[in-house]
Amino acid sequence: MTLSEILPSALLLPAADKLRLIRFLAVDIDNEDSITPLEHGRTYALQSPQFEDGAAQALLGILEANRH
Repeated sequence: MTLSEILPSALLLPAADKLRLIRFLAVDIDNEDSITPLEHGRTYALQSPQFEDGAAQALLGILEANRH
């Protein structure tokens, strides 16, 4: 079953059942070995083009090229 098949039914659920579904899925994901949860108090490095040299200029160039 795919998400596009399940989603319409999930959207029809009452709010309490939606919360139960969220909790169920979160626990299911947490129990998978391939998913490593975030640890409290640990610092994680995030990639962001904001701090990459030349990224803003490259993005601007792409936007300008697609505007024409």
